[in-house]
Amino acid sequence: MTFFCSFLLLLQGIQKEHMVMVILGKESEKEQITQALRELWELISEEQRTLLLKYTTLEKFKKNEFIYHEDDIPEYLFCLAKGKVKIFKEGIGGRSQIVRMAKPEGFFGYRAGFIGAHYSTSAAAIDSAVICKIPLPVILKIIKENNDVAFYFIIQLASLLGHADEQTVNLTQKHIRGRLADALLRLKNKYGVEEDEKTLAVTLSREDLANLSNMTTSNAIRTLSAFATEELITTDGRRITLLDEDKLHKISQNG
Repeated sequence: MTFFCSFLLLLQGIQKEHMVMVILGKESEKEQITQALRELWELISEEQRTLLLKYTTLEKFKKNEFIYHEDDIPEYLFCLAKGKVKIFKEGIGGRSQIVRMAKPEGFFGYRAGFIGAHYSTSAAAIDSAVICKIPLPVILKIIKENNDVAFYFIIQLASLLGHADEQTVNLTQKHIRGRLADALLRLKNKYGVEEDEKTLAVTLSREDLANLSNMTTSNAIRTLSAFATEELITTDGRRITLLDEDKLHKISQNG
């Protein structure tokens, strides 16, 4: 009996500990969601916050794993909670063009959902990423109820359109050096730098860097080598350190 009672007490203790871990896990998940959605969070009512927390989920994606595919039917509004994500479109001969990189704690993949169309791009994790997924009916309900949220997404879409116009000019009129310099500076503005304040806080494959700059991989490799020779950057595998941003800005502006 003594052994049996001790076993029951031990089992109860394990169950209680498991319940506590589950509760803590849920609380941690709520904190991650709240943090990722903080720009939106400030604009909505308590009732709308409760609705978001009820239906928003967190999903982890491995490196190179697709978040959605071109021609899929949109079901969610996505928000990047952690990691790096590329939005891209397949081109001729299987070559991809990176349209943009998702902004940290920023929303993506919603334009098609808002107009009831299929995705015209794909999205994939560059490295491991955590994504908030809000069902489209939920966010559309909030948009219809809350003018501030509607205006917020109008501003986001207008900003994306402006960046798209600028990138169209960059990719079609600038020479290879200008395009690559522009891509490196955009990566810094999007994801920042490491503690040395010079090394980009994002690591891209040479192929991805080429796809972001609208050039072949071999041209990207040669241009990076030229930048390194000119002491504009240094490279260590996929890590890129910007040594002379002023000159990179001039190269980007002059094309």
